[in-house]
Amino acid sequence: MTSSFLQPRGPGEDRETHTFRGGGRSRAAGSVNLERQAEGSEGAGTVLSYNPHINLTLTQQRQRLPIFKYRSQIMYLTEKYRTVVIIGETGSGKTTQIPQYLHEANWTGNGYVVGITQPRRVAATTVSPSLPTYLPLLVCLSVCVCRQVASRVADERGAMLGREVGYSIRFDSCCDPKQTRIKFLTDGMLVREMMKDPLLKDYSVMILDEAHERTLHTDIIVGLLRKIMKKRDDLRLIVSSATLDAELFKNFFETNPTRDSSRDTAVILTVEGRVFSVQPRYVKRPVANYVTSTVETVLALHREERNGDVLAFLTGQEEVDTAVAHLGEHASRSNKGMQLMAVPLYGGLPYGDQLKVFQRAPPNTRKVVVATNIAETSVTLPGIVFVVDCGFVKLRTFSLTTYLESLMVVPVSQSSAVQRAGRAGRVRTGKVFRLYTEDSYEKLEQTTVPEMQRSNLAPVILQLKALGVDNVLRFHFLSPPPADSMLHALELLYALGALDDDCQLTQPLGHNMAEFPLPPMFARMLLTSDTFGCSDEAVTITAMLQVHHVFNQTSRQKASAEAARRKFCVYEGDHMTLLNVYKAFIRFNKDPRWCQQHFLNYKGLCHAVSIREQLIKLLKRFKIPLTSCEGERTLVR
Repeated sequence: MTSSFLQPRGPGEDRETHTFRGGGRSRAAGSVNLERQAEGSEGAGTVLSYNPHINLTLTQQRQRLPIFKYRSQIMYLTEKYRTVVIIGETGSGKTTQIPQYLHEANWTGNGYVVGITQPRRVAATTVSPSLPTYLPLLVCLSVCVCRQVASRVADERGAMLGREVGYSIRFDSCCDPKQTRIKFLTDGMLVREMMKDPLLKDYSVMILDEAHERTLHTDIIVGLLRKIMKKRDDLRLIVSSATLDAELFKNFFETNPTRDSSRDTAVILTVEGRVFSVQPRYVKRPVANYVTSTVETVLALHREERNGDVLAFLTGQEEVDTAVAHLGEHASRSNKGMQLMAVPLYGGLPYGDQLKVFQRAPPNTRKVVVATNIAETSVTLPGIVFVVDCGFVKLRTFSLTTYLESLMVVPVSQSSAVQRAGRAGRVRTGKVFRLYTEDSYEKLEQTTVPEMQRSNLAPVILQLKALGVDNVLRFHFLSPPPADSMLHALELLYALGALDDDCQLTQPLGHNMAEFPLPPMFARMLLTSDTFGCSDEAVTITAMLQVHHVFNQTSRQKASAEAARRKFCVYEGDHMTLLNVYKAFIRFNKDPRWCQQHFLNYKGLCHAVSIREQLIKLLKRFKIPLTSCEGERTLVR
């Protein structure tokens, strides 16, 4: 590598290394070997996993998972303690196996259900026997985690999806109250279940999967479960978390008031596997442009390191596409005898391009995956030996000055840096090349700021009010949000008419708004849209706004994609543009070929159709007729 990475320290000097485990991760004392790098650089549940055991029976595959040897221990701890915090890496089997262990141990007797929450709808794992051998476990970033994981568990149990094993997500549910004993659901849907059943009486065990992601709904659930467990001695909680958050969760649910550990009610279990060390290497001095430096580091690594695929982290789609294009230009002259294949990975990637991430590279070719932080914990890629970490990430942040949410590029946390490095420790000893100094690493925040402390809290407060939490300022949050954010949310809900002068939910408007699985402003718009004679258009626009990627993004045909987008654009703004797209989609009979020609996300538009149907049912429930402005767009605006 070039001279801008530090050289390894000599014998006897203080050293550090990350030791990663196939089914978990720990950090241990060891050696920091630092190298050089090319100059330049500046500052998307549950998971996507590669399955090397596809040729085995489902029972044999289950027994090969790292979690299997901990089965008895998990059952013992669940019986003895009220809260069990489990630390385990992506792919260890926590999500699919622990619910089955509990079911087989009769925690679902007497009609009880084991619930498993997922912090997100997207990024899913699916298994198909018809897939090529190089894709033994394919992950589709545009389908639902709960549905696909539930499908996998149902297959393992030889059951039909929706009976013994079911799922519940926003606008879609597949379960039978009389038969379902293992239920996967998004954290948002669990909050909605709590509105109908505040004590979760149907559940014997609740599993919070990927709790370290700290979404708004996850933090709400954590606070509510703490209250519920005070009233239900029989309820058990299992929390799946990253290492740095494990103690936080344990302490939050611990009810032992003494120092006698034998009386503890919460415990931490680490699921470990084979150990592969990952050597971190830092730059000597800050880089000027992290995108350029990422490309140069990958090329230098490609020239000088032995076989092994590369995973490079950048902050967004445009950066990823730029880096992939530059790598493609330089690939042919990067390494004598060995070629380089660069592929992108981000949330809005078209389905066909997603497949390339999991394809094996041709002979004598090194694969380089350039990804956003979706590859940090949501995906397991086979063959990764080297990681290039730009040191930055895009986070959604709410501004109390502009009252708008925006994506901001900020430094990663230490926990994220360790997660990124861990991608290189799966198959053999690996290396992570960090495009920041070791001193900068030491100054990083330990963990990423949770959504509760950087988001618009109006949806949170509306839901807490609907759940009967009168004084939201005294609610026990895992990480208390800023007081200014709470006050702003209360003011917004008051302005929308959801709260009265006493900060209580208004009747019927406030209660009806809380029934919608939407942000408060969308709910208010739908509930009053009939007054303006445009409820039909309002529900369509709302449904389209719930789809994150209406237009397919592609770096290869950027000009053509932009030209196709302009065909739908109107001067009235994005909302009317989305309305045009939806109407055209329906007019052309939801034709996938038409979508492909116009660079539209077919699956996303189909999802918008489904959401629209569900929202119309809610409007009918509140006796709001569906009326159209018949092209009078000023009414919609």
